[in-house]
Formats: sequence, C-alpha cells, structure tokens
Amino acid sequence: MARRIDYLNDPNAPAANSIVPSANVVVTNELNEVLMIRRTDNGNWALPGGGMDPGETLTETAVREVEEETGIRCEVTGLVGVYTNPNHVILYTSNGEARQEFSLVYTARAVSGHPTPSDETSEVRWVPEGDLITLPMHESMRQRIGRYLEHQAMPYLG
Repeated sequence: MARRIDYLNDPNAPAANSIVPSANVVVTNELNEVLMIRRTDNGNWALPGGGMDPGETLTETAVREVEEETGIRCEVTGLVGVYTNPNHVILYTSNGEARQEFSLVYTARAVSGHPTPSDETSEVRWVPEGDLITLPMHESMRQRIGRYLEHQAMPYLG
C-alpha cells in the first residue's frame, strides 16, 4: 500500500520536488461538530481535502474533495488560513513525490449527505470541538485545527 509520510521541521526530510495547490476543509454541522476523516495512507485523523485539478478553482477543489472523501456535500463559508511552510514536506512512497505544503484551509457548512468512507478514508465522523485535539493526527493538522478553534477574525498567513 502506498504511504504518506509527513515531515515537519525535520532535518532528515527529503528535499521537496513538487508543489501542488491543495485545500483542507473544516466542515461543521448544525450541532457545530467538525467532520473528520481517518486517512488510509497513514492512519491519522485529518480534515478532508486534497489537491487541485486542472480546470477548477481551489474552492471547487475543497467542495469536491470533501464529497469524494466523506459523502458530505458542503458550502464554503470562510478561510482559516494559508499554509505554505517549506519545512513541511509530504512524501508519497508510491511515486517518490516529496511535496512542499501549499494548502488553503477553508470553513464550510454541511448541506447534505451522510458520513461515508472512501478509498482514501477508513472512517468518517462528526467530532465535537472539545474532542478534536484528542484524536491522533500529524502536528501540521493539529496546527490547522488549533487555529480554527481560536476563531480568529483574520486568517493565518504562513
């Protein structure tokens, strides 16, 4: 099985050889729970999201990726931040791609659908805000969720 390995501020990280615009999405429901996925490529919990395809906007990417990974249709409502840390490298073992982080993290509200796993997700669930930080996840995802939980008026620009 192909794996994803995240390196954050790690001197042993491979040198980045690509950059792909990506989106992650903090989707909330009427109970203010957050939609979370358990990734099949590393077993960590994460916000749904993925890379941009030619011919779409990054906001369209966000909506498409959420639906593909979770079965939930959403409407983007705002921006948590811009994440472009050159010290966060993601290695994909299937092809040797070492991707430098480039992700916009959006907020969205669920409009339809039911949490449904996909090829990329082994679990999909609504999680109360107070329980988010207890899930096993990579530090880069923990930073994004932490910023969302701060409910800042201005997006993170980094």
